[in-house]
Amino acid sequence: MNHFIHGVAKAISETFTLPEPILEIGSYQVQGQESLANLRSLFPSKKYLGIDMRPGPGVDCVANVEALPQASGSVGTVLALNTFEHVKCFWRGLDEVQRVLRPDGVLVLSTPFHFRIHEFPHDYWRFTPAAYEALLERYPSKIIGWHGARNRPANVWAVALREGRPAISAAQFGRYRELMAKYALEPESGWTRRLRYRLASWLCGRGPFAQYLDRNSWDAVCLNDTSFDVRADRAKSAARTLNENAALLLQ
Repeated sequence: MNHFIHGVAKAISETFTLPEPILEIGSYQVQGQESLANLRSLFPSKKYLGIDMRPGPGVDCVANVEALPQASGSVGTVLALNTFEHVKCFWRGLDEVQRVLRPDGVLVLSTPFHFRIHEFPHDYWRFTPAAYEALLERYPSKIIGWHGARNRPANVWAVALREGRPAISAAQFGRYRELMAKYALEPESGWTRRLRYRLASWLCGRGPFAQYLDRNSWDAVCLNDTSFDVRADRAKSAARTLNENAALLLQ
């Protein structure tokens, strides 16, 4: 967890009405990061459960995301911030998240990309924005964002809405971007360090220093898949036809 991703979570919490109960995956609060890792403070009046593979601060239930103990369709919102890089079989974890989320549920997901190997207990994966788009195909409405240099982002994140929720509107996306600009910021270092990096980038080229120079750069896209609405309408039409045929047979 870092200041930027905490700001992402805060912007999302103030843009969208996130249904409860809220399930945080990877809720263990690492020593020294308690103020950043404590996402409960963003949802003070909502039912909240934190799970992790080890007991400790912030953990209400010890469990593995690859086999969640929650019943199907019992969770309103899943938060998984900087967690899925540590999930060995991440595809099983995403299937489990889909299973426990209600049809009107929301998934908030983030992972580091250009970052050192960090073992909690193991560091397996990195995901690009394109990977997020592929992994979240089952969510018809979503925002996918990236932080840092465009071709070497520090972090990638998403807020993904299941098919039972209305699509993200232009007004919501605009509000989200305003709040991102307000909250999603990495602390600035001293002016001497900033000056050294800028001089070095002028002399040697920007590439080696992009991670620092773009530390507060970000962008995001809103993706609404209208084909979900078409498929839902077709499914409803097919169900009506089946019911009508069944009624005729019973006459």
